[in-house]
Amino acid sequence: MGSPRPAGPADLSDRAARDLRYIRDTMARAGAFTALSGWGFVAVGAGAIATGALAIANPDPIARARLWLIDAAVSVAVGLGATLFKAHRSGQSLRTGPFRKFVLGFGPAVAAGAVLTLAMLRDDHAAYLPTSWLLLYGVGLIGGGAYSVAVVPLMGGGFLALGAIAAVAPAAWGEPLMIAGFGGAHLLFGALIARSHGG
Repeated sequence: MGSPRPAGPADLSDRAARDLRYIRDTMARAGAFTALSGWGFVAVGAGAIATGALAIANPDPIARARLWLIDAAVSVAVGLGATLFKAHRSGQSLRTGPFRKFVLGFGPAVAAGAVLTLAMLRDDHAAYLPTSWLLLYGVGLIGGGAYSVAVVPLMGGGFLALGAIAAVAPAAWGEPLMIAGFGGAHLLFGALIARSHGG
């Protein structure tokens, strides 16, 4: 029985390339939360466009706010479900550091938005909700996005820009700006995430 043939330069080169790829992928998974679902964002965006269409047709600002709050609750369920599915499919644990860091970066801004929403609705300041929601969601995306894929903080910047416009624009622009952000931005960036990061 002959001894095994020694590996040639081509074999060593292929093995080294595979090892480097494995190391690079492992480091990327350890440092960034990549299980954020692009398709989940797309679904959230489609829901926001439908909600915005209903809200524009409703003259009561409190009723419009309720529609958006229902949409927000559904969006959280859809986004979380899609992310859990993608994480399971890709073998990425939600108990790891990157996911916790994403939540710690994203969560406080959303919690602040919930508190401000209660205060604004209590004091009949529903006209300021689009500004508050767009700005705080943008801040959350930038904070959480520091531990996720690169387009997430970019998306957050888009929400900040829309929130700044809402702050100085007439109140009637509130719904169209929220449709542009929660609808259009989720569709656009969700498609980019899905195409570039496996769903």
